[in-house]
Amino acid sequence: MALPRAGMLVAVVILALYAITAAVVLTTPYESPFRVVARLLALWGFLSLSIAVILTPFLREIMKIFGRPFLAVHHTFAAVGLLLPTLHPVTLAITSLNPAIFIPVFFPWERFWLNGGRPALYLLYIAFAAVVLRKYIPKYWRWVHGLMYVVLLLAIVHGNLIGTDFENPVIWALFNTLFALAVAAFILKRWQRMRKKQAPGRSDASRV
Repeated sequence: MALPRAGMLVAVVILALYAITAAVVLTTPYESPFRVVARLLALWGFLSLSIAVILTPFLREIMKIFGRPFLAVHHTFAAVGLLLPTLHPVTLAITSLNPAIFIPVFFPWERFWLNGGRPALYLLYIAFAAVVLRKYIPKYWRWVHGLMYVVLLLAIVHGNLIGTDFENPVIWALFNTLFALAVAAFILKRWQRMRKKQAPGRSDASRV
């Protein structure tokens, strides 16, 4: 099924974000090609998760723009955002022969934030599991799935503190803007739910 014109425009913009990110990574001096792959996996993963989150307040609009159900679009970006951040530490562990990359560091506090990508990966899987198990925890799955925002927070702080590519102003501006938009989507989504609670006669169309 062909995308509507608006969907084509949005798709082009999204593809441009992936392309710009790749261009910055590939044109930055590097020592190991594996490190390049690891950096690109991390950035593309964050980009995918951010898009999945940013879309959440726009259920009806996404259907109109892409001509597809919201969940189909949302879950596509979420799936990519789950796979790529998983491959990021796997690539680094293989390159460095250091499985400690997967072990979160909680103390001292500064090292927790420096290595925030480690706990973020586990929280990402917990947030994903909430969707799979939603029918078993109907009252709590939204709260658990909301850990996705914590994942983005840990990831953006981690990137700003030690991310090689965040030294580039394009990456810095793009990814911090994505995080800001994710926070705005979180606020908008909560505002929408408050309005629906105040209007009990209206059905709740939100399922994510």
